Amino acid sequence: MTVPVKKEACVCVAALLVWLAVTAVGVGFRPEHPVMALLIFVLFFITAPTRRLVVALVPFFLFGISYDWMNLLPNYEVNPVDVRGLYEAEKALFGIAGPAGVLTPNEFFAAHTSALMDFFAGVFYLCWVPLPIIFGLWLYFTGRRGDYLRFALVFLLVNLLGFAFYYVHPAAPPWYVALHGFEPVLGTPGDVAGLGRFDEMTGLGIFNGLYVRNSNVFAALPSLHSAYTLVALIYAVRARAGAPWIATLAVVTLGIWFTAVYTSHHYIIDVLAGITCAFAGFAIFEFVLMRIPAFRRFIARYVAYIS
Repeated sequence: MTVPVKKEACVCVAALLVWLAVTAVGVGFRPEHPVMALLIFVLFFITAPTRRLVVALVPFFLFGISYDWMNLLPNYEVNPVDVRGLYEAEKALFGIAGPAGVLTPNEFFAAHTSALMDFFAGVFYLCWVPLPIIFGLWLYFTGRRGDYLRFALVFLLVNLLGFAFYYVHPAAPPWYVALHGFEPVLGTPGDVAGLGRFDEMTGLGIFNGLYVRNSNVFAALPSLHSAYTLVALIYAVRARAGAPWIATLAVVTLGIWFTAVYTSHHYIIDVLAGITCAFAGFAIFEFVLMRIPAFRRFIARYVAYIS
């Protein structure tokens, strides 16, 4: 056991206490909060390798905390919710003409489902966070610490960009319109929408468990589901991770884009915005931040620490 220096120990303990205190007061404890805090504490203090892993995973911890903390101030309390405007824009840009008139792609797919598509939709959507994290850990444990850190920080940056836009332009997902019409009902709980068919098919109830914890249903634009595996794909190509990783991430990314629309969780506009957000985060990090000498030195020190 290698004990961290006093400064590192104080920073770790203080960060955990602040996180738990703010979460308890503003969000409310769930069982995973103390469990995660205890796990981080133990890993940080037990050995030097596990401490380096905890520090390396900080970008992903911050992603989870920032998502959770959106409950502190719902975005619909900051700006009006776009319900009808986004729906009409989707219909104007991507509407599908039929006997019942012009339908959005979501409405078209809602009337044209299949068991095979329902199954693969669930499989693809289950990958949206786990697969990028697994890819990041693969980079880390294969010794590509620099590539790992750049990927992890861009993943965090893309999330922060998306979260910020949620407050600038709160927007309802397609399933909301199907269930509630065009009037925003504040505090509406999350809904599994088309992913419920996967839950029914498998009997697992995975998505129902996930979406009842949704921080805010009026956070559809951009679709960050559509951005996560794309960021991983960008860095798989950049790091020359090999054909299996690149092919897997490419297929899953396309699958998630389709699933987002097929299951009525996002409009095509949301997906395109998520893709834009992914490339924007990558460009800001690699071509703006990494050209700032002080930031490059910070990254170099970070890589050295986790190496």
